[in-house]
Amino acid sequence: MNATIMDPTILARIQFAANISFHILFPTITIAMGWALVFFKLRYRATGDLKWMDVYHFWVKVFALSFALGVVSGITMSFQFGTNWPGFMEKVGNVAGPLLAYEVMTAFFLEAVFLGIMLFGFRKVPGWAHTTATVLVAGGTTLSAFWIIVLNSWMHTPVGFEIRNGVVHATDWFAIIFNPSMPYRLAHMLLASGLTAAFLIAGLSAYRWLRNDRSPAVLSALRFGVGLAAILIPIQIFAGDMHGLNTLKHQPQKVAAMEGNWETGPAKPLLLFAWPDEKARENRFEIGVPYGASLILKHDPQGVIPGLNDYQGKHPPVAPVFFAFRIMVGVGMLMLLVSWGGAFWLWRRGEPHPWLARGLVAMTFSGWVATLAGWYVTEIGRQPWLVSGVLRTADAVSAVPAAMVATTLVGYLLVYAALLAAYIATLFLLARKGAAGKPVETGPTPHPNAFVAAE
Repeated sequence: MNATIMDPTILARIQFAANISFHILFPTITIAMGWALVFFKLRYRATGDLKWMDVYHFWVKVFALSFALGVVSGITMSFQFGTNWPGFMEKVGNVAGPLLAYEVMTAFFLEAVFLGIMLFGFRKVPGWAHTTATVLVAGGTTLSAFWIIVLNSWMHTPVGFEIRNGVVHATDWFAIIFNPSMPYRLAHMLLASGLTAAFLIAGLSAYRWLRNDRSPAVLSALRFGVGLAAILIPIQIFAGDMHGLNTLKHQPQKVAAMEGNWETGPAKPLLLFAWPDEKARENRFEIGVPYGASLILKHDPQGVIPGLNDYQGKHPPVAPVFFAFRIMVGVGMLMLLVSWGGAFWLWRRGEPHPWLARGLVAMTFSGWVATLAGWYVTEIGRQPWLVSGVLRTADAVSAVPAAMVATTLVGYLLVYAALLAAYIATLFLLARKGAAGKPVETGPTPHPNAFVAAE
């Protein structure tokens, strides 16, 4: 057991997982939060109602804090390509390098140039210019997500390349960018970001509501968050189903691990719970819905589902993928229940019931939980490959001694735990203080038609 723990490859994988788990929390917020800020801003410019500027002013602080932590953690993560995984760039750098460069040149620069105007330009630039800056920053976050998802998807479903002298060379950039899994992963990720931001907005607004901050801005933000979540969650369930079908086609061993299915065959149950025993190659304590897996994956109760025994030595570790998938789905179902129930209550009553508000506070970071669980399904489910069918994870790791990797891993974990605690504490501190001040743009805005006139 100790030998396994101190395996340099295992330690390097844990370290990268810790880095990406921390990093992904913040883009998951900012990708959608940028567009939420655009909505708040357009509502203000269209109506002249200052409550929307109050909402914008509060949530732009959350955006800025999240953006800063996302940038910092992204930089440290990129270092590990060189320190822990040199074989990755040596093998597929001709594809990965340009895609990462496109993300920096098209997205990061766009965000960096206009972020200052968005954060500090309320009184310094005309209203239309500040609105444009907000749109461009939001577009930059989405463009950044696009390029990262392109690279990640290509690692799962690599196409458009050839191998010469053991090195990958691009032959078709259109095929690489629009690889078979990219549209499904991009849609799934953007919707996940929307749900993460929606529940964060609803949760912190409900927290302010419970602390007797009953301002119109708080109620409007709460309604927005609940309404957005109620709209997005059924779309996400549909997108997740389509993504699952795509994964079944291209990575059947991952789906077999998700379902905990060992033997290929028809009429497979949907396992609600089980304890996969990889050594015995069977499940213990199974609780399932008859024909459920076949019905969902093949849309046929007699559909044939691939089994893990067909991929011995070439399938991912089963238990982490199996349980992470159920956490993701379980949180998604809870999101559906809370958002639809909350939307119905707010539609009928106008204001949240205290128990609804408490439930929304409890769901504040539910998007994080679902996103991380889904990310673990995706990334652990690709093992033992770093690039499917092209580069094994064990072949890309560096020769850094295990003790060195372990030491830096402990350092990363301590720093990330402190930063995450400080981030969450700061969010609730901001919520307790409320939005301080009411920034007003230059230019004509009081009249509902001012937006049209200014633009």
